[in-house]
Amino acid sequence: MAPLIEAELDRRHPERAVLHAKAATDFRTGWPALEGRWQQTMDRAAAMPAGTVDRSVDGEWTFAQTLRHLVFATDVWLGDAILRRDRPYHRYGEPFSGWRDRAPEVGIEVGAEPSYEEVLRMRADRTAMVRDFLATLTDEQLDEDGRSPFFTSGDFTVRQCLGIIANEEWHHHRYAVRDLDTIDAEPAGSGSSPDSRG
Repeated sequence: MAPLIEAELDRRHPERAVLHAKAATDFRTGWPALEGRWQQTMDRAAAMPAGTVDRSVDGEWTFAQTLRHLVFATDVWLGDAILRRDRPYHRYGEPFSGWRDRAPEVGIEVGAEPSYEEVLRMRADRTAMVRDFLATLTDEQLDEDGRSPFFTSGDFTVRQCLGIIANEEWHHHRYAVRDLDTIDAEPAGSGSSPDSRG
């Protein structure tokens, strides 16, 4: 049953192709569809009532926090693991809850509340970073070992690191759309409160 479900998801969501990428060309051709789907959703959020991007549905991350988390995911698996940068982490990245205690060690300001304009800038920078890396990616590079990221341990190939980024992008897009749908369906005048988690 699982393969049938996966096949149906792939049919409905062509941007999922990058989740199955094996070769450099697969990543290079698959990423734009995923990036494009996110752009459509960001445009949708921008057209919704003021404050929508800072609203939490059922205690989940707000739209803005989701974008910040994707910045963090890119920093972990591309900036740190693959590119091995000395200071790969944006200070406004949103880490996994289990990693928040160690986040200040790499310069992340836990509990920060940057403006949405700043969130969009950092998100644009990180999506461009992925795009630029994929532009020159080779099949040989995919089998190279990445550095073990600060927040985790174990050995990861470049292919695995890119696969994690793609999965984070696709799954969090689903969650973001789900929450925007919920907000859209609310009666006028009702709504969740802005997220208050620190």
